[in-house]
Amino acid sequence: MPAARFYVSGRVQGVFFRASTRDEAMRLKLSGYATNLADGRVEVFAEGDGESLVTLEQWLRHGPPLARVEKLEREAAEAEGRQGFVTG
Repeated sequence: MPAARFYVSGRVQGVFFRASTRDEAMRLKLSGYATNLADGRVEVFAEGDGESLVTLEQWLRHGPPLARVEKLEREAAEAEGRQGFVTG
């Protein structure tokens, strides 16, 4: 199963980024998590259909309306067999 880890920089904390990411990932039937990092970025891990991962990546480039994404990094990741999508 394809998986990816994303690091999103910019104004991405305190603007409902994680909750909105969860909603988008669930709509795409992806599993994983979104969590705030101490350096101000948001880390997103997602696994599922490859096309859905591409769609999520495109969404992450903009995020929810109050966010201002300045940089998006993507890394290949090993699938973890997660169920559902959570925020932390």
